[in-house]
Amino acid sequence: MGDLVYMAIMSVDGYIEDEHGRFDWARPSDEVHLFVNELERDVRTALYGRRMYETMQAWETDESLATGDEVNREFAETWQATDKIVYSTTLEAPVTTRTRIERSFDPEAVRQLKASVDHRVSVGGPDLAEDAFAAGLVDEVQLISVPISVGGGKPALPRSTKVALELTEVRSFESGFVFSRYRVRS
Repeated sequence: MGDLVYMAIMSVDGYIEDEHGRFDWARPSDEVHLFVNELERDVRTALYGRRMYETMQAWETDESLATGDEVNREFAETWQATDKIVYSTTLEAPVTTRTRIERSFDPEAVRQLKASVDHRVSVGGPDLAEDAFAAGLVDEVQLISVPISVGGGKPALPRSTKVALELTEVRSFESGFVFSRYRVRS
């Protein structure tokens, strides 16, 4: 059975993007990016909402990322090899390989997916993650805190669902970024 993992890079005050929709402040150092690459190697299926998918698709459609430095190239290869399920009522067709569109989030289908695989499944984007948290599907939370306070924006964690977490790992990086891993308590 595969765990469902939610990972987010966020400001220290808990936002994945600021009130203007920007997240350029969250660009990881090579050290952090290499660490993220390691985490992503265990994920073979990713669940995305439309906005997160449109952000992430650059790892396949922007040739400069796929052919850039070794760290970016490695992430691009890993992302392209991952099966992607995108939940959207507006996308007509995927623009990346190994991608399918689902019109609505079905918690039972995700439970069946988790039961049928022997690898980690990730959920990307806080809106879709909130649905997964509300359905009791998320097993692990991985947060990377950026040493900046942005004062508002899109929250990394659900605002309408209480989530009890147990800290299992903490790691800091020279850049001031901090990784925290949590198990979701039943």
